[in-house]
Amino acid sequence: MKIAVISDIHGNLTALDAVLEDIETQECEKVFVLGDYAMAGPRPSETVNWFMKKLGDKNFTMIQGNTDLMIADFSDELYENLKTKAPIMAEALKDDAKTLNIIQKDFLKNLPIQQQVEEDGVKFLLVHGSPRKNNEDILPETPLAEVEKMLENVEANVVLCGHTHLPCGFQTSKKQTVVNVGSIGRPFTTEPKSCYLKITVENGQCLFEHRFVNYDKETASNVLRQRTFKGADKLADMLLNPTVRHF
Repeated sequence: MKIAVISDIHGNLTALDAVLEDIETQECEKVFVLGDYAMAGPRPSETVNWFMKKLGDKNFTMIQGNTDLMIADFSDELYENLKTKAPIMAEALKDDAKTLNIIQKDFLKNLPIQQQVEEDGVKFLLVHGSPRKNNEDILPETPLAEVEKMLENVEANVVLCGHTHLPCGFQTSKKQTVVNVGSIGRPFTTEPKSCYLKITVENGQCLFEHRFVNYDKETASNVLRQRTFKGADKLADMLLNPTVRHF
């Protein structure tokens, strides 16, 4: 069995289309989606609509990202708190909350925070940030001891996460595998290609491969630049030349 794991689409439908084409060429039978569907991207509404059509599809398993709940539960207080830390992301959040309708917000709000899935004898735990919190970072430089603390009381063989937009992987002393699958829509790798994880499962064993996919970054950037919130131009530049995660 082959499984594709995607995360952090962030309204980048152009990137999603390119990745879906690659997933098809790899003959993946299932797709796990780890959240952050819309926020601060070129086409938030169209991207959410695409995933809403996958509700009930037995080949798609979807969970909620931290920004999905932020959009669904948007408030002035949330906006002001975020503005002190990341003013441009706060403006993007405010605009996304206006852009998405109530049905789309309900879709984001009602997605599970975590999901356990078993395929071919392998137990997977799907999270957005970490098993402890949906906004906790698992980065390439995170100490293994800290990752192991995050997995206390986790019985899954494999933990799949996103959130940081930086692909990486760990093997714990208990022989559990943790893989950050990277980002589809806002990659922060040196060369900003979309990244997803391909898993080949056979006889209870997994082979992991991060796949990096070219997409039309210029088109996506131009669409994002045309959004009207303050700082959209800077987020558009980040699709072409990523430097920091939040600002």
